Amino acid sequence: MKYADLGLNDRVRLRKPHPCGGTDWRVVRLGADIGLKCERCGRRVLLPRSEAERRIKQMLSRGTDEGAAGASSDVGAAGSVTRSAGGRRHGQG
Repeated sequence: MKYADLGLNDRVRLRKPHPCGGTDWRVVRLGADIGLKCERCGRRVLLPRSEAERRIKQMLSRGTDEGAAGASSDVGAAGSVTRSAGGRRHGQG
């Protein structure tokens, strides 16, 4: 499987089982390394991109892009000032 085909929260099946017996993993990080979380025991591992591509046997389901869908803009309607999660002011000023 090619790296470009992976997205956050995708569920994948690896070729060899984890020591807990689980073979299904959820993608939790994309970048130079691929972060995977075991669906059975919750263990998180980081694999180099090339190794993750070799180990992935099957794509089980596509994850929803929760970060982009649930994120709201820092600037409200007509450029009004809103506060971000950190309490900093954004917008005109």
